[in-house]
Amino acid sequence: MTDTVLAQDNHKTSRNMLMFAIPSLLGLFFFLAPLTVNGDFTFPLALMAKGFKSLMGEALLPTVAVVICASSLLSLAASIAKPRFVTNSPLLVRLFVLSPTWLAIRGIGAAFTVLALYQVGPEVVWNGNTGGLVLNDLLPSLFVTFFFAGLLLPLLLNFGLLELLGTMMSKFMRPVFRLPGRAAIDCISSWLGDGTVGVILTSKQYEQKKYTAREAAVVATMFSPVGISFSLVVLTQVGLANYFVPFYLSVCLSGVAAAVVIQYLPPLSYKKDLYIDGSAPNRDEELVPEGQSSMQYGMHLALKRASKIDSLGAVAKEGIHNALDMVIGVLPVVMAIGTLGLIVAETTPLFSMLGAPFVPLLELLHVAEAQAAAQTMLVGFTDMYVPSIIAASTIDTEMTKFVVAALSVTQLIFMSETGSVILSSKVPVNFFELVAIFLLRTLITLPIIVMVAHLIF
Repeated sequence: MTDTVLAQDNHKTSRNMLMFAIPSLLGLFFFLAPLTVNGDFTFPLALMAKGFKSLMGEALLPTVAVVICASSLLSLAASIAKPRFVTNSPLLVRLFVLSPTWLAIRGIGAAFTVLALYQVGPEVVWNGNTGGLVLNDLLPSLFVTFFFAGLLLPLLLNFGLLELLGTMMSKFMRPVFRLPGRAAIDCISSWLGDGTVGVILTSKQYEQKKYTAREAAVVATMFSPVGISFSLVVLTQVGLANYFVPFYLSVCLSGVAAAVVIQYLPPLSYKKDLYIDGSAPNRDEELVPEGQSSMQYGMHLALKRASKIDSLGAVAKEGIHNALDMVIGVLPVVMAIGTLGLIVAETTPLFSMLGAPFVPLLELLHVAEAQAAAQTMLVGFTDMYVPSIIAASTIDTEMTKFVVAALSVTQLIFMSETGSVILSSKVPVNFFELVAIFLLRTLITLPIIVMVAHLIF
């Protein structure tokens, strides 16, 4: 009898180890493994998205448009009529039964999509600097990225990887950033891949009571940086690609400073340290028992998590639900808010006026062409690429171009993509709080970036 029990225990241990190791290694590979393809830096998830995008070819843009318009129409019908087959399905309720505000945003997104796709109506809505930019340049990439990220996200979340790495990183993340160790994974997935992936990862963990409201808000707005590849595009836009190493070091240095400081300031300091259901976190769970190392305790938690997986089919189903959440819920919001923001930037002097107070600060920091640089300080709130586009055509000084490019990356929140994804997720941050955090990030990271720039140029 004892031998039988022992054999069963060994079988369970082996099964749990395989259930942890294989999916977790696959998750690390897809989301975090750096690759070089034809001399360009990338990672498997991005490579898959790029391949799928190429495979769909000209059919991709109409597909995106159909998804956005169908999302709006189905949401309108479901929210008004509330048929039984919808109300009986938690998935359909989550996807299509919306508040009037979000219903309106999806409607605006669908309207902008039709105008931009067929280039009809007011040109200011569909030209290449506003709705045309969002629909043609941003949404196809987001669509394929969200599709694969959603399907593969359970590999990171469900099989014990975050329990292991979170336990090992907690000794650093908790005292420095007041965050659980798992936040480091969100940051790395954004850093090597895409900030939107980090936001979605954070939102899913908040829904699963892995983050409190404060932690989720801090991670999404401080630890979802623009990926390395996008940063290189920004720097290339201003003609300074050969300065990439000091450029990204300045981005990382100023980003860490912002993450340490801003969480102690409103609005993030006002966020409650409670889970999504209002319950209080148990910090004792993060403590490593005496006599065990972080690695040993992390493995114990990882195998315990893996042991709860009864059906890979259920995990695959969750991945499909994730992909639907992202594609149906986020794309219309990005189209609506991103286009509106770019219209404001393109047709009004609002951002130039708002940037005017930065002129004395830039002059105090001895930044050349302060007047031209100030116009780019806040326009990045609409789209990350806009400041570098403006700088490339209006600024001649290399140091100033370096500052503008680095700042546009460290500001992190831009409404054509990351900001809209945060607003459409479960992360407890509203629009006005995003504005405040954007301004705080600007004020804290700017002096650090300028200091680095003075050392280089």
